[in-house]
Amino acid sequence: MTKLSVNINKVATIRNARGGNVPNVLQVALDCEKFGADGITVHPRPDERHIRQSDVYAIKANIKTEFNIEGNPTPTFVDMVKKVKPAQVTLVPDAHDAITSNAGWDTKRSLAFLTEVIEEFSSVGIRTSIFVGTELEMIECAAKAGTDRVELYTEPYATLYPKDREAAVAPFVEAANLAKKLGLGVNAGHDLSLENLRFLYENIPTLDEVSIGHALISDALYMGLEKTIQEYKFCLRKL
Repeated sequence: MTKLSVNINKVATIRNARGGNVPNVLQVALDCEKFGADGITVHPRPDERHIRQSDVYAIKANIKTEFNIEGNPTPTFVDMVKKVKPAQVTLVPDAHDAITSNAGWDTKRSLAFLTEVIEEFSSVGIRTSIFVGTELEMIECAAKAGTDRVELYTEPYATLYPKDREAAVAPFVEAANLAKKLGLGVNAGHDLSLENLRFLYENIPTLDEVSIGHALISDALYMGLEKTIQEYKFCLRKL
């Protein structure tokens, strides 16, 4: 079964725009869990413009489902993750001022660095995932780094999907097949939505997890959080 991890960064963005604690980020995480989400994802950034370190600690202390922390493995990030000990850490090569994640790792160039970071997380029992594109060499080098999983960066899929969904999904199928052959788990995330998620799942039913935030939280404004989560989970069911 492909799990749905809900990224709640956008909830924190709304809270921070006004100050105070409305909407309550922790309560939303608990509600997502109650409404059927298989995991909660956060992506804290150094400027804390959405998720704050205090959110990370509060969420870990209160949720029962899987917790996934994404981010660039700077010393501060690594230290925080090792203290929190989430189920999974997803390594993303973000610049400190990036609006959102917009590229996967060059795992060949960063092989030594990633190997060292992964060993550090693995030593305390945290599952690791590397954010990558569909270039096969990048996936091969991710496996060499010792990661447990890769997360496929799906913005190119989402962008091409309305024009040619078969062409859009083809490189992702090839990448996922190689990752599985190399013994890696496969996650996917970025710009996945109710429009394109079902087709991705139909073509890559071996996905371990999808992480979805922006589209899901936006849909919840119209449909409500509970119904929205159920609609996304329906996209991940075998018919």
